[in-house]
Amino acid sequence: MMTGKERMTCNLQRKKADRIGLYEHFWGDTGNDWLNKGKLEDCRSPEDIFDFDLAECWPFNFTADLDFVPERITEDDDTYTTLDGNGATLRRNKKHDATPEHVDFSVKESGAYYEKIQPLITPCERRINYEAYKKTKAVAVEKQRFFVWSGVNVFELMHPVCGHENMLMGMALEPKWIAEMAMDYAKATVAMQEMLFAKEGKPDGIWYYEDMGFKERPFMSPAMYKELIQPAHKYTIDFAKSMNLPVIMHSCGFVEPLLPGMIEAGIDCLQVIEVKAGMDLVRIFKNYGDKLSLMGGIDVRALYTNDKKIIDAELEAKIPIVKQGFGYTLHSDHSIPNTVAFATYQYFVEKGLELGKL
Repeated sequence: MMTGKERMTCNLQRKKADRIGLYEHFWGDTGNDWLNKGKLEDCRSPEDIFDFDLAECWPFNFTADLDFVPERITEDDDTYTTLDGNGATLRRNKKHDATPEHVDFSVKESGAYYEKIQPLITPCERRINYEAYKKTKAVAVEKQRFFVWSGVNVFELMHPVCGHENMLMGMALEPKWIAEMAMDYAKATVAMQEMLFAKEGKPDGIWYYEDMGFKERPFMSPAMYKELIQPAHKYTIDFAKSMNLPVIMHSCGFVEPLLPGMIEAGIDCLQVIEVKAGMDLVRIFKNYGDKLSLMGGIDVRALYTNDKKIIDAELEAKIPIVKQGFGYTLHSDHSIPNTVAFATYQYFVEKGLELGKL
Protein backbone atom coordinates (compact mmCIF):
# COMPACT_ATOMS: atom_id res chain seq x y z
CA MET A 1 0.00 0.00 0.00
CA MET A 2 1.29 3.46 -0.86
CA THR A 3 1.85 6.26 1.64
CA GLY A 4 -0.24 9.42 1.48
CA LYS A 5 2.75 11.33 0.15
CA GLU A 6 3.37 8.79 -2.59
CA ARG A 7 -0.31 8.63 -3.49
CA MET A 8 -0.80 12.40 -3.75
CA THR A 9 2.44 12.79 -5.68
CA CYS A 10 1.06 10.36 -8.27
CA ASN A 11 -2.39 11.92 -8.11
CA LEU A 12 -1.16 15.43 -8.89
CA GLN A 13 0.81 14.11 -11.86
CA ARG A 14 -2.14 11.96 -12.99
CA LYS A 15 -0.08 8.79 -12.65
CA LYS A 16 -1.60 5.53 -11.43
CA ALA A 17 -1.55 4.91 -7.69
CA ASP A 18 -3.20 2.19 -5.59
CA ARG A 19 -6.39 4.21 -5.12
CA ILE A 20 -7.81 7.71 -5.33
CA GLY A 21 -6.64 10.24 -2.75
CA LEU A 22 -8.48 11.20 0.44
CA TYR A 23 -8.79 14.55 2.19
CA GLU A 24 -11.52 16.67 3.78
CA HIS A 25 -12.36 19.95 5.46
CA PHE A 26 -14.70 20.26 8.44
CA TRP A 27 -16.50 23.21 9.97
CA GLY A 28 -14.96 24.04 13.35
CA ASP A 29 -17.95 22.86 15.37
CA THR A 30 -18.09 19.45 13.64
CA GLY A 31 -15.06 18.03 15.40
CA ASN A 32 -16.23 19.48 18.73
CA ASP A 33 -19.66 17.91 18.27
CA TRP A 34 -18.22 14.52 17.39
CA LEU A 35 -15.87 14.80 20.37
CA ASN A 36 -18.74 15.63 22.72
CA LYS A 37 -20.70 12.64 21.42
CA GLY A 38 -17.78 10.33 22.13
CA LYS A 39 -16.94 9.65 18.51
CA LEU A 40 -13.47 11.21 18.75
CA GLU A 41 -10.86 10.68 21.40
CA ASP A 42 -9.19 13.77 22.85
CA CYS A 43 -5.88 12.86 21.25
CA ARG A 44 -7.23 11.84 17.83
CA SER A 45 -8.48 14.10 15.08
CA PRO A 46 -10.54 13.18 12.01
CA GLU A 47 -7.29 13.49 10.05
CA ASP A 48 -5.78 10.68 12.07
CA ILE A 49 -8.89 8.51 12.36
CA PHE A 50 -9.46 8.52 8.60
CA ASP A 51 -5.74 8.66 7.75
CA PHE A 52 -5.93 11.49 5.24
CA ASP A 53 -3.31 11.59 2.52
CA LEU A 54 -2.58 15.28 2.87
CA ALA A 55 -1.67 17.75 5.61
CA GLU A 56 -1.70 21.53 5.31
CA CYS A 57 -0.40 24.50 7.25
CA TRP A 58 -1.64 28.08 6.91
CA PRO A 59 1.33 30.10 8.26
CA PHE A 60 0.87 33.64 6.87
CA ASN A 61 -1.00 36.60 8.36
CA PHE A 62 -1.87 39.23 5.76
CA THR A 63 -3.88 41.57 7.99
CA ALA A 64 -2.69 44.98 6.83
CA ASP A 65 -2.10 46.50 10.28
CA LEU A 66 -0.57 43.77 12.44
CA ASP A 67 -0.65 46.00 15.53
CA PHE A 68 -4.35 46.84 15.32
CA VAL A 69 -6.44 45.31 18.10
CA PRO A 70 -9.88 44.34 16.70
CA GLU A 71 -12.64 46.45 18.22
CA ARG A 72 -16.09 45.07 19.01
CA ILE A 73 -18.53 47.74 17.80
CA THR A 74 -22.02 46.32 18.29
CA GLU A 75 -23.47 43.19 19.83
CA ASP A 76 -26.84 41.46 20.22
CA ASP A 77 -27.97 38.01 21.34
CA ASP A 78 -26.92 36.31 18.11
CA THR A 79 -24.24 38.45 16.45
CA TYR A 80 -21.50 40.99 16.99
CA THR A 81 -19.61 43.36 14.68
CA THR A 82 -15.91 44.12 14.77
CA LEU A 83 -13.50 46.53 13.11
CA ASP A 84 -10.33 44.71 12.03
CA GLY A 85 -6.80 45.58 10.96
CA ASN A 86 -7.85 45.84 7.32
CA GLY A 87 -10.27 48.64 8.17
CA ALA A 88 -13.20 46.29 7.57
CA THR A 89 -16.34 46.03 9.68
CA LEU A 90 -17.55 42.42 9.88
CA ARG A 91 -20.60 40.83 11.49
CA ARG A 92 -20.13 37.35 12.99
CA ASN A 93 -22.64 34.84 14.32
CA LYS A 94 -22.07 33.75 17.91
CA LYS A 95 -23.69 30.36 17.42
CA HIS A 96 -22.29 29.20 14.10
CA ASP A 97 -18.81 28.90 12.67
CA ALA A 98 -19.61 30.63 9.39
CA THR A 99 -18.18 33.19 6.98
CA PRO A 100 -18.67 36.69 8.47
CA GLU A 101 -20.96 39.22 6.83
CA HIS A 102 -19.17 42.18 5.26
CA VAL A 103 -20.73 45.36 6.63
CA ASP A 104 -18.41 48.22 5.65
CA PHE A 105 -14.88 49.01 4.44
CA SER A 106 -12.61 52.01 4.83
CA VAL A 107 -11.10 51.19 1.41
CA LYS A 108 -13.65 51.64 -1.36
CA GLU A 109 -11.49 53.02 -4.16
CA SER A 110 -7.88 53.27 -5.26
CA GLY A 111 -6.90 56.38 -3.32
CA ALA A 112 -7.72 54.85 0.04
CA TYR A 113 -5.85 51.66 -0.87
CA TYR A 114 -2.66 53.51 -1.85
CA GLU A 115 -2.84 55.65 1.28
CA LYS A 116 -3.95 53.18 3.95
CA ILE A 117 -3.06 49.66 2.83
CA GLN A 118 -0.30 49.50 0.23
CA PRO A 119 2.40 50.88 2.59
CA LEU A 120 1.57 48.09 5.07
CA ILE A 121 1.75 45.17 2.63
CA THR A 122 5.38 44.41 3.28
CA PRO A 123 6.88 40.93 3.61
CA CYS A 124 8.25 40.48 7.12
CA GLU A 125 8.93 37.72 9.60
CA ARG A 126 6.15 38.93 11.91
CA ARG A 127 3.66 37.76 9.30
CA ILE A 128 5.05 34.20 9.25
CA ASN A 129 4.25 31.51 11.82
CA TYR A 130 7.49 29.57 11.48
CA GLU A 131 6.74 27.32 14.45
CA ALA A 132 3.35 26.16 13.17
CA TYR A 133 4.85 25.36 9.78
CA LYS A 134 7.77 23.48 11.36
CA LYS A 135 5.52 21.41 13.64
CA THR A 136 2.92 20.58 10.98
CA LYS A 137 5.64 19.62 8.51
CA ALA A 138 7.28 17.32 11.06
CA VAL A 139 3.98 15.53 11.80
CA ALA A 140 3.29 15.16 8.07
CA VAL A 141 6.72 13.61 7.56
CA GLU A 142 6.16 11.25 10.50
CA LYS A 143 2.77 10.15 9.17
CA GLN A 144 4.03 10.09 5.56
CA ARG A 145 1.43 12.57 4.35
CA PHE A 146 1.77 14.98 1.44
CA PHE A 147 2.49 18.32 3.11
CA VAL A 148 1.31 21.60 1.61
CA TRP A 149 1.86 25.23 2.43
CA SER A 150 -1.64 26.69 2.29
CA GLY A 151 -2.98 30.20 2.15
CA VAL A 152 -5.08 32.58 0.11
CA ASN A 153 -4.07 33.99 -3.23
CA VAL A 154 -4.68 37.53 -4.46
CA PHE A 155 -8.46 37.55 -5.02
CA GLU A 156 -8.98 36.33 -1.44
CA LEU A 157 -6.39 38.81 -0.14
CA MET A 158 -7.98 41.82 -1.81
CA HIS A 159 -11.63 41.48 -0.85
CA PRO A 160 -11.03 41.51 2.94
CA VAL A 161 -9.56 44.98 2.40
CA CYS A 162 -12.20 46.53 0.14
CA GLY A 163 -15.07 44.07 -0.08
CA HIS A 164 -16.32 42.15 -3.10
CA GLU A 165 -18.55 44.96 -4.39
CA ASN A 166 -15.83 47.61 -4.32
CA MET A 167 -13.27 45.22 -5.77
CA LEU A 168 -15.52 44.16 -8.62
CA MET A 169 -16.52 47.75 -9.37
CA GLY A 170 -12.80 48.52 -9.37
CA MET A 171 -12.24 45.85 -12.01
CA ALA A 172 -14.64 47.71 -14.28
CA LEU A 173 -13.85 51.33 -13.38
CA GLU A 174 -10.27 51.26 -12.03
CA PRO A 175 -8.65 48.16 -13.53
CA LYS A 176 -5.12 49.51 -13.07
CA TRP A 177 -5.70 49.68 -9.30
CA ILE A 178 -6.95 46.09 -9.08
CA ALA A 179 -4.09 44.75 -11.21
CA GLU A 180 -1.52 46.60 -9.09
CA MET A 181 -3.13 45.53 -5.82
CA ALA A 182 -3.18 41.90 -6.99
CA MET A 183 0.51 42.06 -7.90
CA ASP A 184 1.37 43.74 -4.59
CA TYR A 185 -0.06 40.74 -2.75
CA ALA A 186 1.48 38.25 -5.17
CA LYS A 187 4.97 39.68 -4.68
CA ALA A 188 4.58 39.78 -0.89
CA THR A 189 3.37 36.17 -0.87
CA VAL A 190 6.32 34.91 -2.87
CA ALA A 191 8.81 36.93 -0.85
CA MET A 192 7.54 35.40 2.39
CA GLN A 193 7.46 31.91 0.91
CA GLU A 194 11.13 32.40 0.04
CA MET A 195 11.83 33.45 3.63
CA LEU A 196 9.91 30.54 5.13
CA PHE A 197 11.23 27.81 2.86
CA ALA A 198 14.83 29.00 3.24
CA LYS A 199 14.54 28.62 7.01
CA GLU A 200 12.29 25.57 7.44
CA GLY A 201 12.50 23.74 4.12
CA LYS A 202 10.06 23.61 1.26
CA PRO A 203 6.75 21.69 1.38
CA ASP A 204 5.61 18.98 -1.02
CA GLY A 205 3.14 21.33 -2.68
CA ILE A 206 1.29 24.64 -2.55
CA TRP A 207 -2.44 25.07 -1.90
CA TYR A 208 -4.07 28.41 -2.72
CA TYR A 209 -7.60 29.32 -1.63
CA GLU A 210 -9.31 31.60 -4.12
CA ASP A 211 -13.14 31.81 -4.10
CA MET A 212 -13.83 33.36 -7.49
CA GLY A 213 -17.43 32.38 -8.11
CA PHE A 214 -20.96 32.34 -6.78
CA LYS A 215 -24.03 30.46 -7.98
CA GLU A 216 -23.85 29.71 -11.72
CA ARG A 217 -21.47 32.62 -12.40
CA PRO A 218 -17.87 33.55 -11.70
CA PHE A 219 -17.28 36.95 -10.10
CA MET A 220 -15.63 38.18 -13.28
CA SER A 221 -15.50 37.40 -16.98
CA PRO A 222 -12.71 35.20 -18.36
CA ALA A 223 -11.33 38.31 -20.09
CA MET A 224 -11.19 40.24 -16.80
CA TYR A 225 -9.59 37.26 -15.10
CA LYS A 226 -6.85 37.07 -17.74
CA GLU A 227 -6.21 40.81 -17.66
CA LEU A 228 -6.35 41.56 -13.94
CA ILE A 229 -5.93 38.39 -11.87
CA GLN A 230 -4.08 35.85 -14.00
CA PRO A 231 -0.76 37.78 -14.06
CA ALA A 232 -0.65 37.68 -10.25
CA HIS A 233 -1.67 34.02 -10.23
CA LYS A 234 1.05 33.25 -12.72
CA TYR A 235 3.61 35.12 -10.61
CA THR A 236 2.84 33.02 -7.53
CA ILE A 237 2.50 29.76 -9.44
CA ASP A 238 5.68 30.32 -11.43
CA PHE A 239 7.56 30.56 -8.15
CA ALA A 240 6.06 27.26 -6.97
CA LYS A 241 7.01 25.60 -10.24
CA SER A 242 10.55 26.99 -9.98
CA MET A 243 10.81 24.87 -6.82
CA ASN A 244 9.14 21.84 -8.46
CA LEU A 245 6.04 22.22 -6.28
CA PRO A 246 2.59 21.31 -7.67
CA VAL A 247 -0.22 23.81 -7.08
CA ILE A 248 -3.73 23.01 -5.85
CA MET A 249 -6.25 25.83 -6.16
CA HIS A 250 -9.50 25.89 -4.21
CA SER A 251 -12.43 27.89 -5.44
CA CYS A 252 -15.98 27.80 -4.19
CA GLY A 253 -18.67 28.89 -6.59
CA PHE A 254 -19.06 28.43 -10.34
CA VAL A 255 -15.63 28.99 -11.88
CA GLU A 256 -15.81 26.70 -14.91
CA PRO A 257 -15.54 29.59 -17.43
CA LEU A 258 -12.26 30.62 -15.75
CA LEU A 259 -10.67 27.17 -15.92
CA PRO A 260 -8.81 27.66 -19.23
CA GLY A 261 -7.13 30.75 -17.79
CA MET A 262 -6.42 29.05 -14.46
CA ILE A 263 -4.83 26.09 -16.25
CA GLU A 264 -2.83 28.53 -18.38
CA ALA A 265 -1.64 30.17 -15.14
CA GLY A 266 -0.27 26.78 -14.11
CA ILE A 267 -2.56 25.14 -11.56
CA ASP A 268 -2.27 21.35 -11.26
CA CYS A 269 -5.44 20.55 -9.30
CA LEU A 270 -8.86 22.17 -8.87
CA GLN A 271 -10.70 21.86 -5.56
CA VAL A 272 -13.64 22.00 -4.36
CA ILE A 273 -16.00 21.79 -7.42
CA GLU A 274 -19.18 23.02 -5.72
CA VAL A 275 -22.26 21.22 -7.05
CA LYS A 276 -24.91 23.60 -5.74
CA ALA A 277 -23.14 26.47 -7.50
CA GLY A 278 -23.46 24.66 -10.84
CA MET A 279 -20.16 22.80 -11.03
CA ASP A 280 -20.28 19.25 -12.37
CA LEU A 281 -17.41 16.92 -11.49
CA VAL A 282 -17.97 14.47 -14.36
CA ARG A 283 -18.34 17.24 -16.97
CA ILE A 284 -15.19 18.99 -15.76
CA PHE A 285 -13.31 15.68 -15.76
CA LYS A 286 -14.37 14.96 -19.32
CA ASN A 287 -13.35 18.44 -20.49
CA TYR A 288 -10.19 18.99 -18.46
CA GLY A 289 -9.18 15.69 -16.85
CA ASP A 290 -6.18 15.29 -19.13
CA LYS A 291 -4.78 18.64 -17.93
CA LEU A 292 -6.05 18.92 -14.37
CA SER A 293 -6.30 16.78 -11.25
CA LEU A 294 -9.55 17.18 -9.33
CA MET A 295 -10.52 17.13 -5.65
CA GLY A 296 -14.09 17.34 -4.39
CA GLY A 297 -17.28 17.57 -6.42
CA ILE A 298 -19.23 15.14 -4.22
CA ASP A 299 -22.44 16.92 -3.20
CA VAL A 300 -22.24 17.43 0.57
CA ARG A 301 -26.03 17.64 0.63
CA ALA A 302 -26.08 13.87 0.08
CA LEU A 303 -24.21 13.52 3.36
CA TYR A 304 -26.68 15.88 5.08
CA THR A 305 -29.34 13.20 4.64
CA ASN A 306 -27.35 10.62 6.63
CA ASP A 307 -28.90 8.10 4.21
CA LYS A 308 -26.53 5.43 2.85
CA LYS A 309 -28.58 4.86 -0.30
CA ILE A 310 -28.41 8.53 -1.27
CA ILE A 311 -24.67 8.61 -0.57
CA ASP A 312 -24.20 5.43 -2.62
CA ALA A 313 -26.00 6.97 -5.59
CA GLU A 314 -23.85 10.13 -5.44
CA LEU A 315 -20.57 8.23 -5.21
CA GLU A 316 -21.45 5.53 -7.74
CA ALA A 317 -22.42 8.14 -10.34
CA LYS A 318 -19.03 9.86 -10.14
CA ILE A 319 -16.11 7.89 -8.67
CA PRO A 320 -15.94 5.09 -11.29
CA ILE A 321 -15.70 7.75 -14.01
CA VAL A 322 -13.30 10.28 -12.52
CA LYS A 323 -10.89 7.71 -11.09
CA GLN A 324 -10.00 6.73 -14.65
CA GLY A 325 -7.76 9.76 -15.05
CA PHE A 326 -5.66 8.79 -11.98
CA GLY A 327 -5.96 12.37 -10.69
CA TYR A 328 -8.95 12.36 -8.34
CA THR A 329 -9.04 12.91 -4.56
CA LEU A 330 -12.18 12.12 -2.57
CA HIS A 331 -13.54 15.22 -0.83
CA SER A 332 -17.00 16.73 -0.42
CA ASP A 333 -17.88 19.82 -2.44
CA HIS A 334 -17.75 21.86 0.79
CA SER A 335 -16.78 21.49 4.43
CA ILE A 336 -18.54 18.85 6.56
CA PRO A 337 -21.04 20.37 9.06
CA ASN A 338 -22.04 18.85 12.39
CA THR A 339 -25.39 17.77 10.93
CA VAL A 340 -23.45 14.94 9.25
CA ALA A 341 -23.19 12.06 11.70
CA PHE A 342 -19.77 10.58 12.40
CA ALA A 343 -20.99 7.18 11.18
CA THR A 344 -22.23 8.80 7.96
CA TYR A 345 -18.87 10.36 7.20
CA GLN A 346 -17.15 7.07 8.08
CA TYR A 347 -19.39 5.26 5.60
CA PHE A 348 -18.76 7.93 2.95
CA VAL A 349 -15.00 7.40 3.22
CA GLU A 350 -15.21 3.60 3.19
CA LYS A 351 -17.57 3.50 0.22
CA GLY A 352 -15.68 6.17 -1.71
CA LEU A 353 -12.31 4.49 -1.29
CA GLU A 354 -13.74 1.08 -2.19
CA LEU A 355 -15.06 2.56 -5.44
CA GLY A 356 -11.78 4.41 -5.88
CA LYS A 357 -9.42 1.45 -6.02
CA LEU A 358 -7.19 1.57 -9.09
